[in-house]
Order: sequence, then C-alpha cells, then structure tokens
Amino acid sequence: MKKTYIIFLLLAVFVSVSFATPRAKIIFQSVTPYNLKVTPQLVADSTVTTGLNVIAKGTVMYLNCMNFGDATAITNATWNFQSKPAGSGASITPITGLTWWARFKADSTGTYTVHLTMVTSAGSIDTTANIYVSTYVGTGGFGGVPAAYPNCMSCHNWMPEFIDIYNRWKVSKHANWFRYNIDSGSSSYGTHCFPCHTTGYDHNSTVDNNGFDDNARRVGWIWSNFSPPKPGNWDTLVARFPTLAPFASIGCENCHGPGSEHVAASGDTNKINISYDAGVCGQCHDSPQNHPIYRQWSNAKHSTTVWNSSFAQQPSSPDYGTNDLGNCIRCHDAVGYINYTKNVGTDTRNITLASQHMISCQSCHDQHGNNNSSYLRNRPQGSDTLANGVHYSLGEGQTCADCHKSRKDVRSYINTRVTSSSWGPHHGPQTDVLLGKGAATFNGVPYVSGSHGTVNPNACVDCHMHATDTSANVINTVGGHSLNMRNESQNYDFVAPCQTCHPGKTKFSDFMAPQDFDGNGTIQDWETEIKGCIHNLGAVLPHTGTDSVSWSLIAADSNNVNLRKAYWNYLLITSDNSKGMHNPFYTVNVLLASIGSVIGIEYQWTEVPKVFALSQNFPNPFNPTTKFTFSIPKTQQVTIKIYDIMGREVKTLVNSNISIGKYTVDWDGTNGRGNTVSSGVYFYRMETASFIDVKKMVLVR
Repeated sequence: MKKTYIIFLLLAVFVSVSFATPRAKIIFQSVTPYNLKVTPQLVADSTVTTGLNVIAKGTVMYLNCMNFGDATAITNATWNFQSKPAGSGASITPITGLTWWARFKADSTGTYTVHLTMVTSAGSIDTTANIYVSTYVGTGGFGGVPAAYPNCMSCHNWMPEFIDIYNRWKVSKHANWFRYNIDSGSSSYGTHCFPCHTTGYDHNSTVDNNGFDDNARRVGWIWSNFSPPKPGNWDTLVARFPTLAPFASIGCENCHGPGSEHVAASGDTNKINISYDAGVCGQCHDSPQNHPIYRQWSNAKHSTTVWNSSFAQQPSSPDYGTNDLGNCIRCHDAVGYINYTKNVGTDTRNITLASQHMISCQSCHDQHGNNNSSYLRNRPQGSDTLANGVHYSLGEGQTCADCHKSRKDVRSYINTRVTSSSWGPHHGPQTDVLLGKGAATFNGVPYVSGSHGTVNPNACVDCHMHATDTSANVINTVGGHSLNMRNESQNYDFVAPCQTCHPGKTKFSDFMAPQDFDGNGTIQDWETEIKGCIHNLGAVLPHTGTDSVSWSLIAADSNNVNLRKAYWNYLLITSDNSKGMHNPFYTVNVLLASIGSVIGIEYQWTEVPKVFALSQNFPNPFNPTTKFTFSIPKTQQVTIKIYDIMGREVKTLVNSNISIGKYTVDWDGTNGRGNTVSSGVYFYRMETASFIDVKKMVLVR
C-alpha cells in the first residue's frame, strides 16, 4: 500500500510538472481612430483608447482576454465587476462579433476591479484586474507658465530623472506641435486636430474630464476667434488663458493616463501607467491617410510577438541580467531592448508570454524626445560592433543592427561542436551579410562584397523605411514602418528605394545575375540564382529528405571544421532571408565557396584568373594523397574526373558550378566506392564548356 501511494505521488508530481494548465490574462484593449472607422461593432460615440489601465472619466474601456498557460482555445469568457466606485452605474457588456471582447463606460472616478472567468477545454480559471479612472491635471511648467498643483511638474520638478525627461520633452515636437500649428500651421488646421495635439481633448464625445476642451470652455478660449493660424496666437493663449497652457501640448497624460487619482493617492504609482503597448502611440498615429505610422507597423513582423520559454533565463545563466548578444530578451522584448539602450540588465526570471512586450514604437523611439529628429533611443557606447569585432557605421540603421546581426563570433564559434538545432549565427544576421563580414572563410581567403552597406547613409532605413507606395492595394504594407520590401498577397515588389541607383527596375526579378551561378544552364535573376545556390549547398550538406539539412548528421562528423563552416554559412544566408539582395556578390561567393569546401575543393585566393588552367599534381609520384590546382576566369560548370591507364573512370572529384577563382582539390587514391586503388599510372581530366585538359600522375604503393 505504501509503495502504491509513493508511485501515485510521483505520478502526480510528474503530471503537474509535465502538463501546462490554462492561465488567464485580462487585456486592456487599445482602439485606434482607424479601428473605430472600420469596425462596426465599435459604436460611433466610443472614444479612442490607449491600452492603458488608467483612463479618463466618461470614456470607454475595452476588455479582452488571453490564455497564456497552454495551447487550449478559449471557449467562453464571462465578465463582471468585483467592485467599482460608489455611485457608478457602469456595467460590462460583451461585444457581439468580436470574440471575447467586452466594454464598459467609466462614469465615475475611482477604481474598477474587473473579474474574468475564462473557460477552455482544459478547464476554467478566474482572474481580476484594476482599472483606474481619473481626470486630467495637465503637465505644467511649459510655455512660460509655472507649474501649479496638481500639474505633473508641480511634484516631479525636484526628481533628477524626471527633470531630464521633462527637459528633453519641452523642446520636442510632442510638446510644441500645438503651439507651432496655431501660430504657423496650414489654413486647414482646426479643432479636428486638437484631440491628438492637446491633453485630454475628447475624440468622439463631450465629457467633462478636465481636458483641454473642458478648460477651454471654462475660460472662454474659442478657436474660431483665433483661426486661421497666425503668429501671436500662442502668446495670446499664454497671456490671457494661463490655466489652459498646461493642457496645450501632447503632455505626460497623453501617454501615461490622466493623473487626478495618482495625485490624490500621494503619487501611488499603480494609478499612473507606463506602457510599452503600441496602442499608446496608435491613439494618434493610426489615422490614415495622413497619420499611417501605426497602420504600417501593424503590417510589420515587429507587431507579432515571438515567444520562447527560454527567454525566462535564470540567475545561474551567464546571460541573466546582461545585455550581450547571448541575451534573448534584449531583442525579443520592448523593455529588454530599452534596458539595453540604457545599459541596464533585465530580470527575466518570471517572464511569461503574458508579460512579454512586443517590439513596439517605444522600443526604438523615446517619446520624450532625444537629440535626433527621429527620437531614436541612444545606445551604449561601443555597441556598434558585430560579434566578430567588426565596427560599423550605418546612420539611423544602427538601431536595426542592434538586433539584426549574428549572436556569435564566427572566428571562434566554428570551433565549437554542433550540439542542437540552435547552433549557428541565430536568426536575423542581416547586418553581417549587408556588410559582407559574417561568413566563415576557407583558408582565410576573404569574399568579394558589394556596396549596399556603404552607399546608403542610413543603410536599412533608407531601403526598408522608404515612403510607402500609395497604391490602394499595397499602401502601408510596404516601406515606412512596415519595413517590408514585398507584398506577397499582391505579388508586389517594393523597388522604389532601388530606383535611385537602378532606374527602370520595376520588380526584383529585373535584377539579373551576370552568370549562371547555380549551374542549371540558364542565367536568371539574382534571387533565383541565389535560391538555386542555397539549394545546391543544402544538397551537399548532410541532409534528410529534400533540402532538409540535418544538424544531427553534421554533429556526428564532429571533427570536420570545414563542414561546420559550410553549415554556418548555410544558416547565415538562409537566415538573412533577402535571397541575396542585401549583398548579392558576397552571398553567391559564400555559397559557392561553401559548396566547394564540402565536396573537397579549397578556395585559394581572390584575384581573377585570366585563363582556365589545370596544374600538375604534387607530389608526383605520390602515396597516399596528392593535390592540384585549377583556375576559373568565369563561373562555369566544372567536372574533374580520375581515369586509369585503360581509360576507365575511377572517380569524380568535382561536378559543380564553380565561381571565379583559383582552387585546390585533393585525391586520396580511392575510387568512387571509397576503396583503395592499386599502384599505377592515372589521368585526371578537367572539363568546362570552354576548356578541356588532361594530365598524368603516378600512384606508388
């Protein structure tokens, strides 16, 4: 009986460890102006929401939920209030047609505690969340009007970290955009712009929550008395309506939520919000066509969270709390990247899919302003270096390169054995390929590299963030903050950034390769030639099935450094994912050299031979191995075969498309079946479409 109990207990422990269970998270759903426009279920009088849990009185809170504990789908979600402010008549109602969404109108200031019961096929779980409803207090201290309680800067003006933020903000566009436009804006500037250019101006309703519109109404500032924009409007506002000035900017509360409850609670930080959700920016930057940045970002891969449980690195890990290239969260989480820019470690011990932050606007941009026109975050000194020690200067593309580069130093890493499918440069080594610096070399011979990494002052940004095509079927899906160079569904190539240097190109297939690099007998466009070369390398690497390179088979040949180099290069080029367009000549050289290395051809040096040539083998006579060199002045299919004295074929040493260069090949005195051949005279014959030569050698056992 005791043994049975122990076994049952062990099984229970095993089950609890091995099988995940549902876990519920309440999502404060952001709703942008574009969402309101295109989603019928979001009623016309609903306001724009930011995704914060601190919202303005009289506005609508949208709720959603997620299961982050296991893979089971949500089958039901029930919402109610666990508590709400005295006198509130608010109720939570599901939104028909939007799965698991619900809404309520926050009619009173105070704390609303929302309760969710989430059901999946694996069971149900309950959770709660607090929502703080406040009114606006204004930033204060701006435009020559001193901060007065309860303005934000009446309390934060003695804290060094806030003073730094405020000093950067007060000279930024966020602070000065309303001021600039009422003085110098276009004749079309008017009240329809105010919800995004001031603090607390209601979007689609009229509610007194002490925002700019409410204060303007109280003090008698009416835009029609000042329009159209003209010099002196701002000075008049400050002089005659000084209490309106704290609300006459894109201030603290636009991004952190209204502050009256925060102030009333003596600065309780739970009642003001710091969010890395892109919806905070989307409240204004998602109003196509004039303000499409959020819409573009939503079409980018950055808007999709990439999660892996390995991100929760434990203190025993050497990467925990560091920001080196081995730290996953540095590039897979907004807070992780922001901490990297500040040279601060990130505690990821308890991170889950629910607490991970996608790569949002705030990841790359400091909304408080910075010392550059794009508000890009400053980055640690000395960080502009590849893993292999190569320094780079890519303008605004430096931000992209922080994550889009190899995580390992190829010079030393190829000496480590392959132990798992994660061995290699990791995903996204685009900077290495762009600069032509990240591939493993053979015999120390460098590769030819193109100029894409130097001709564009901002590198990645100049091409991937070029102004979007405004055609109706692709607008905001290519270029801009979408970062995309292709719209697959429309079969559309975004070549506008290329046309400055390559006029007349209308699609990527217009970029023709100069030679038949993949050896299929046809000169094709660069992308097709590169895809063919990738296929050819995959075919000569140990693989299972078609084009399925096997890391475990490569691991089994543990002492073959050249095999690991070729595998590294395969992973580097496939992970770059540009099909050679980032650096075509470099890419094709890396692939062809890697193919040659796997099949026993060693690339010797980079000068271009003038003629085809086949050297005499050395040593000669030989035992047990010999080698010879051959020269290729233009890329061609090359075969080199061994024949015996009777003219019978013994072995094929080379049968591949070879790029320009000089190469060495070995023969170890074996036939095509791997058996040792006898002493005697043998011939080796090299043949290309333009050249044939035969030479004699002697094997002495």
